[in-house]
Amino acid sequence: MKIAVLPGDGIGTEIVAEALRVLEALDLSFETETALVGGAAYEAHGHPLPESTLKLAKEADAVLFGAVGDWKYDKLERSLRPEQAILGLRKNLGLFANFRPAICYEQLVDASSLKPELIAGLDILIIRELTGDIYFGQPRGRRTAVDGHFPGADEAFDTMRYSRPEVERIAHVAFQAARKRNKRVTSVDKANVLETFQFWKDIVTEVGKEYPDVELDHMYVDNAAMQLVKAPKKFDVVVTGNMFGDILSDEAAMLTGSIGMLPSASLNSSNQGLYEPSHGSAPDIAGKGVANPLATILSAAMMLRFSLNQPEAADRIESAVKHVLAQGLRTADIWSAGTTKVGTREMGDAVVAAITKKTITG
Repeated sequence: MKIAVLPGDGIGTEIVAEALRVLEALDLSFETETALVGGAAYEAHGHPLPESTLKLAKEADAVLFGAVGDWKYDKLERSLRPEQAILGLRKNLGLFANFRPAICYEQLVDASSLKPELIAGLDILIIRELTGDIYFGQPRGRRTAVDGHFPGADEAFDTMRYSRPEVERIAHVAFQAARKRNKRVTSVDKANVLETFQFWKDIVTEVGKEYPDVELDHMYVDNAAMQLVKAPKKFDVVVTGNMFGDILSDEAAMLTGSIGMLPSASLNSSNQGLYEPSHGSAPDIAGKGVANPLATILSAAMMLRFSLNQPEAADRIESAVKHVLAQGLRTADIWSAGTTKVGTREMGDAVVAAITKKTITG
């Protein structure tokens, strides 16, 4: 098992370090190799995704990714900004299916901004199509308009587009995932306005006929955003396009109490995957030792389950996380009165201790 480790920027190095310590505590046989990505890679190599980093990622069985970005890079041309690294990895590795589970742990019910009765027991899986849609559609750019409401004025444009194979494959992923859960899929679109998503809706409906044991319903994205905060437990598996999935998964993260608790997996057709927390690089707290590493640790568990065929090891990590939460340990983002506030390293220590069955003292 070879893991490409790409810590990235900001808190990325801190949280990935704790995930690696947890993996090492499992006593598994795997090889890791670390490379620069994002702003750190731009500083060293002049590009956020150097060829050497991309080569390592392609050769690995899985990629453990931290986070990229910093406000100081916002003035760079778009192709050189740190965020282009993650888009480049998704495209070059064919990572078309993004899994973002939103689970509200029993111990964190009070950390959510919603009433406990709305989110207690919450367990949603958002499946986001990752390589199509407006993020990758062509043509895109800027130009001087020759027609429209303001002819002769500058304008910017992006193209939303999907092909049949792209929609079919993500729909199959969603229905197959639902079969292992509660057998319900909600397809989120904007078919009442966008031709692209009428196309999406038609194809998801066709694919759904191959899964008669799975209930399918369709929901417009604006209504889905509302229902996620009104009645989140009505959802099981949510499948949607790239842009809508980007937004809805972050909304779902906050239902759980903190985006610092939300892992993610991005897979290709060979189950090679990139695993990262759903939050960003948080440059404002980088180096302070206060970031929550649990989303990254839980992403490592997903890596073991989906790409490295180690489901029992994944279970051990997830059980350890539940154990430390039950102990009342909290990083600042999930802290509440009556719990114990700890830093990044201390939270990692606690998860390692839970895995190795050792007691932390002092």
